[in-house]
Amino acid sequence: MRKDLPPRYYLAHFFEFLAFFKGANAALLSDNARDFIESFNQLDADKQCIIVRAANRKYAVIDRSQFSYVEIANPQYQIDELMDANWFGDLQHASLQDIAGVLTKEAILKLLSEYGATQGLASLTKPVLVSRLEACINQHGWPEGLNEHTYLVCLFDAPLKFLLFLYFGNTKGRLNQFSMRDLGVMRTRGDSVSDITRFDSKADAEAAWFFANHLEKLPFLSNSQASALAQETFPNSDGVSAMFYRDQFLYALALKLLGEYREQALLLLSSADSDKAKEKWIRESYKDGNVDSVKEALELIIDSPPSDTLLAFAEDFYARKYHKKRTSAVTDMLRNASRTIDIDVSQNQQVERGVLAHYKRLGIAGWRTENRLWRSLFGLTFWAQLYEEDTLVTEFDRRPLSLKQNNFYARFGSSIEALFERLDGKEKFRHHVHKMATAHYGKVNSLFMWSSHLLEPIDALIKHGELSAIVNLLRMMSEDFASLSDGFPDIMVFDEKLRFEEVKAPGDQLRRNQLVSIQGLQRAGFEVAVTTVNWHRDPNQPYVVVDIETTGGNNSYNRITEIGMVKIVAGEVVDTYQTLINPQRRIPATITRLTGISDDMVADAPLFVEVAESIASFTDEAVFVAHNVNFDYGFIKQEFARLELPFKRPKLCTVREMRKVNPGLPSYSLANLTRHFDIKMEQHHRALSDAKAAAALLDIILTMSAGKIK
Repeated sequence: MRKDLPPRYYLAHFFEFLAFFKGANAALLSDNARDFIESFNQLDADKQCIIVRAANRKYAVIDRSQFSYVEIANPQYQIDELMDANWFGDLQHASLQDIAGVLTKEAILKLLSEYGATQGLASLTKPVLVSRLEACINQHGWPEGLNEHTYLVCLFDAPLKFLLFLYFGNTKGRLNQFSMRDLGVMRTRGDSVSDITRFDSKADAEAAWFFANHLEKLPFLSNSQASALAQETFPNSDGVSAMFYRDQFLYALALKLLGEYREQALLLLSSADSDKAKEKWIRESYKDGNVDSVKEALELIIDSPPSDTLLAFAEDFYARKYHKKRTSAVTDMLRNASRTIDIDVSQNQQVERGVLAHYKRLGIAGWRTENRLWRSLFGLTFWAQLYEEDTLVTEFDRRPLSLKQNNFYARFGSSIEALFERLDGKEKFRHHVHKMATAHYGKVNSLFMWSSHLLEPIDALIKHGELSAIVNLLRMMSEDFASLSDGFPDIMVFDEKLRFEEVKAPGDQLRRNQLVSIQGLQRAGFEVAVTTVNWHRDPNQPYVVVDIETTGGNNSYNRITEIGMVKIVAGEVVDTYQTLINPQRRIPATITRLTGISDDMVADAPLFVEVAESIASFTDEAVFVAHNVNFDYGFIKQEFARLELPFKRPKLCTVREMRKVNPGLPSYSLANLTRHFDIKMEQHHRALSDAKAAAALLDIILTMSAGKIK
């Protein structure tokens, strides 16, 4: 339930924010940041409220006319006094980035129109338009549309942003997150916070801020301005956070300069330590003909790989460019897929579900896994190391520092190995995972979402997999979480032996991160297959043809009064289902005249909640078929949603499919199609009768389309 916030809650939040800098983080404060805090504390409460309200805005430029708050006495007078004390200034002190932040693209175009024609400008991006506006201001002065008496700039913006960066650890953190927490919109983790810093030192914090701040401003720089920035002397710090942001900044700056200042860009790429910067330098240098230096760099990576991701790239690039191999490792893995299976074309919107249903019909157990299995197992196995030994800096943090900085094993290797020694049997391992899940269920984390089914695939993995392989993979994730945190195969299958399968439909590509994770699983000791799918009409694919009657056409407030279903396998009707349903509201007379279903008929009928399980079971693993399928499917899905239950089935529409196989008919209504194909109708506008008629149409559709899909 949404909470109400007390008066001056913004100010209370700000004092809570400032309290963070009284402990360990006080040592990270710059002189400007410390002066800001001291000066703020000396202001009276009304002026503090003005400052805090402005600080909660996203950009440094504010519209003072919007500052009319009942909690502040005479706010415009307070603003004037704060201007005299240099807390606010006119737009001459503002960056174009901040001005653009409070203006829409349309507003910027209107300002540009004051300088002349704007033809062709509407197609440009906002950062480009801002650069045009800056050039016009520099040449002709400020436009009249920017009223400097209305718009002000927060002169305290620089120290405030630095403080926010220290608190949140990124440039996206905002003070309104405190309000979102108190309103219940944002969940936080206050149980794992201690008085620690996220930066190694004051130098590390200031260097990290330099790179992060300039990274955010890059889109608003012209190429010549970016080139000038690249020639500046950058802060020198080997702190983990500084290096993290340095690599991001250098890579982004290099990409901006690559076209016009290529030599400068390549120099920036060569000085960055990130995988993507090294890969980009290799690719671009090879294009420039520097084959010997590229070969040397590749061999160095292969001999001493900094990560699995970069190693996979280097081995592949080296093989193709220097051993004259014509295809990539990704292409080879797809071409050499260990299995190909035929799946009914109706599953083309959810191929993994179709593959699992195919295996289920063959008596083979399978689970949808993707990244969730391994990320949840990683989080539950190492919960103590992640959220107790490596505590969060603030309650708004979701990812522990050791994962963000990719040094989890380096920091907690001895604790990790001690845990593995204790969990030396499958039952011990399973008990540990269940214990962690029970103790911490529902707690916010960045690794996985909690659900009642979370442990099912984990239990299957522990039961059917080799414990040594599980431990090997978890250790590899600990050592290089950045490379092995995603890209895991779609499904896990147990067919006498456990294996993982990456499922690829026709036209799907295998991505680099998927290749890295597959290779990691194989090195750990798991069997992994890339399973390619061919579409066809599977005669054993169950279809359930559905028809419903309702109280009206909108599923938001109308309800189902009757449902009829026909199950078909291999062209034969194997089961039927029909029931009236009490809609818990009156049936309009027009609907009764159409369907014959009256209030008296449904008075003693079951509620939807009483038949929901039967409907779910009857349609499970089947294609949901109906005439105008979205109508019937939408109503049933909405009924399940009211019960807070999911309902997801592959769909087939007999209207759309009939148009494909038999085009040119004057009408594709159910009544006209049944007349055209001489299909007998027992009772039109009754659910089971209409479902049987639609089932006959489905049989015609499947027969006529046979041979088109092989």
